[in-house]
Amino acid sequence: MTAFSRRPPSRHLFPPRRRSGSLGLALPVLALLTVVLTACASTPPPASVVTTVTAALAGDWNWQKQGSPMALGVTHTQSSLDPEEPAAARQSGEQILRTADAGGWQNVHLMGFGTLNPEASPGDYDWSSLDTRMKLVKDTGGKTVLTLCCSPDWMKGGAPGQTDWSQIEVAPTPDHYDDFAALAAAAVKRYPQIQRVLVWNELKGFYDDSRNRWDFEAYTALYNKVYTAVKAVRPDLPVGGPYIVLDSLDPGQNDGSDISGQWGVADQRPLDVITYWLQHKVGADFLAVDGGTSTRQMTPPTSLREGAQKFADLDAWLKQQTDLPIWWAEFYPDLPGGGDSAPNSPASAAATLSALAAFARSGAAGALLWGPQASRDLGYAALWTDSTKSGGGRATPLTAAWQWLVPRLARGDVEIGYSTTLPLVAFREGGSALVVNLTGDAVTVPKAADPIPAWTSSITSISS
Repeated sequence: MTAFSRRPPSRHLFPPRRRSGSLGLALPVLALLTVVLTACASTPPPASVVTTVTAALAGDWNWQKQGSPMALGVTHTQSSLDPEEPAAARQSGEQILRTADAGGWQNVHLMGFGTLNPEASPGDYDWSSLDTRMKLVKDTGGKTVLTLCCSPDWMKGGAPGQTDWSQIEVAPTPDHYDDFAALAAAAVKRYPQIQRVLVWNELKGFYDDSRNRWDFEAYTALYNKVYTAVKAVRPDLPVGGPYIVLDSLDPGQNDGSDISGQWGVADQRPLDVITYWLQHKVGADFLAVDGGTSTRQMTPPTSLREGAQKFADLDAWLKQQTDLPIWWAEFYPDLPGGGDSAPNSPASAAATLSALAAFARSGAAGALLWGPQASRDLGYAALWTDSTKSGGGRATPLTAAWQWLVPRLARGDVEIGYSTTLPLVAFREGGSALVVNLTGDAVTVPKAADPIPAWTSSITSISS
């Protein structure tokens, strides 16, 4: 398996882009102990921080129970605990995946993003790389999602027996929709562990430049073929789409919709995809979308909370269109200017947690973290450091918080609150809470000697 053959495609075709509840009572706290400070994953917090977090949670908060149970998971990408990685780093990363994402979803792609061409010539199957990824999911206790993308070259004008990875994002031609659907059916039949499938990825290859819009008719035709073929062999397997990027624009740009906020204006073109797909699909078990918090003009949000509000506002619009559960197949919470955007930075971890707070409050049913293994190619929070390197596979500032959230959000009983006076968000359930400083500044809390450090995420146990 060469490095070239495993090279991932770029994240996107056209369009290019960068990657309120009622006022509740203050949280009653008589004793509170901060057990993990994810801004420094291996170092216990000083007693002064424990006192400060206690004081902060005793203030006024706007609490709201999550809108529905929410599943969390990860999408394995180009390098993700592969057998050729250094053994110690790989095993350390596997242990993090086994514990931090325990019982969560793990998404793999049919072709690309770490897997090879499964059918380079008609009827000539090679499942070896997909076998490896499926084994990883099974060995680490995950629940399996399969993204049915991308397609072999011979289905899109290439020569049988060849794989041109520069063409990975080209969609199959209509005369091969049945062939791709048959490949999808063969995959879900081969792997009984698959519990959910996504049809295609971000409508790659379906943008029509001549009409300045997505070719949602062609995508829906492919989707319907795949849905029918998958249901013929696995009738109970949940199938979803359209997995479209919900881009946003700066105010005043062309193609804007009437959905807007301080985060920008929603691009109308992806919304048209959803409208058409909902009207013309032959069936679906959930709706999948994708999005980031910067605009297509590369304008970042002015705050994490403002950026995350985009996700909540779009969830509200989606819920007006359909009763299908909403899954965010990818999400990219950008930092305000000056933030340290990196897989192992506390700022990126805080941005991810801010997005999850918005998803949970607005009733999203699922969210998948793209790239759980740190990579220099993606400046968003990861769950473990780069295990292709010796000494990798270590926890990041997001790890402990993710581990705390996975089972709790899945149960559906988490309350999410924003401080009414401080730039803090918190998740609470039962006897514990997770508190996040959403800024790059230390937050001064009344009646506390020391501030909460910048971008800090603190897991707390509560006893009354």
